[in-house]
Amino acid sequence: MSEHGHEHHHHDHCCCANLFGCGDEKGTGIIREDIKDAGFDKRASDRLLHMDEVNQETFDGYLSARGRWRRTFLKASGFMAALAAVEPWFAKLAHAEGPGSSTTSSAAAGRVHVVPSTKETVRLGVFDANLSPVLTIDSGDILSFPDTWSHFLNEMQPGVPVDKLAQLRTSNPGRGPHSIIGPVAVNKAEPGDVLEIRYQTLRPYEWGAVFNNPGSLGTGLLPQDYAQGQIKYVDLDLQAMQGKFMPKITIPLKPFQGTFGLAPPDGYFPPLSPGVTSSVPPGPHGGNLDLSELSEGSTLYLPVWKPGGLIYTGDSHAVQGDGEISLTALETRMKEVRVQVILHKQKNLAWPVAETASHWITLGLDKDLNVAMTLAARNTIKFLAAQAKISELDAYALCSIAVSFRVTQVVDIVRGVHAMIPKTIFAPDLRREMMMV
Repeated sequence: MSEHGHEHHHHDHCCCANLFGCGDEKGTGIIREDIKDAGFDKRASDRLLHMDEVNQETFDGYLSARGRWRRTFLKASGFMAALAAVEPWFAKLAHAEGPGSSTTSSAAAGRVHVVPSTKETVRLGVFDANLSPVLTIDSGDILSFPDTWSHFLNEMQPGVPVDKLAQLRTSNPGRGPHSIIGPVAVNKAEPGDVLEIRYQTLRPYEWGAVFNNPGSLGTGLLPQDYAQGQIKYVDLDLQAMQGKFMPKITIPLKPFQGTFGLAPPDGYFPPLSPGVTSSVPPGPHGGNLDLSELSEGSTLYLPVWKPGGLIYTGDSHAVQGDGEISLTALETRMKEVRVQVILHKQKNLAWPVAETASHWITLGLDKDLNVAMTLAARNTIKFLAAQAKISELDAYALCSIAVSFRVTQVVDIVRGVHAMIPKTIFAPDLRREMMMV
């Protein structure tokens, strides 16, 4: 995508590198006009705001014994083994397979490429356009991500320099920097194309955790209400697909990746450094959407902004309620994430769109939740008008009586609203014509 002469604005950033939404919001912002206009009408643009420095003493005081749950969590994560023996841990994690090792798929879908989570493939908290791809795949190929890292205690991950962690971590005893795997390039993918991501397998480990930070950090929806932070560890019964929240309370599991996206467009977010942007806020590239509907069997359509597309994924979740209000979903690691990637040439999609067996899902994203709602509505109207071949006025009315608008999340700097468009309201012949790509 060309720069079109737009100016890039730079800020000073706090020690957490704008990763976690901590502290006060300052500044006025930029959004690439050509990108913005492609997705929605003119509006006041607003900067993603930087954050104050976190209080180290607050976090140090919050580090406390957590008994059996914490010990179980650490052992399950493999972090104790990481501390004891870094190189053997990596050897086990990779299962003796390097990035891009592949086998022939039994289906006509293409090759299966295995991308383990290692110090060579995992990025902490950023999309870095300066990096070479860890591998390049063809349209129709399958990506398998075994043993994904969690957002928890990433300061214990092997091979991470101490000075890098000092820049990226918030000292939170639970959540470390966003761990994202990538980038993976797709042959012949160019700006204006669309990558179709088909979620085939999402298998979590047998544990998870949900938490809120101490209120002084200002994260989550209600920091003013809860001065004390909490980490709550949850055993997962993968046979019953339930989480044991506490006695007499179980949660149905619905695993998904909180982050799946492509390299973002230049200038949409203020860069942390040239070519480097935070992986926390979602945007037209997808990224940290935290859309719980993206479970096994679903599909995500992502517009391509950079040559090769440059796929990243991470932020593994066992389940999440819409809103994600405390700050996290039920965070976990995945035994395997397996997706098929299909390239569609020159579809000129402006925003990510998702699809399940029962719904099409359009999105609105903005730091202001009211604006996110407006964008979701406009994107849904445009979708219905184009796909169902009806007028925008009829699409507006249809949204009001048949489409459900839900708050996706309110904790990732940029808030999200997603619109659930039920497929059943359309006659079978029309439904078949309403293909995304």
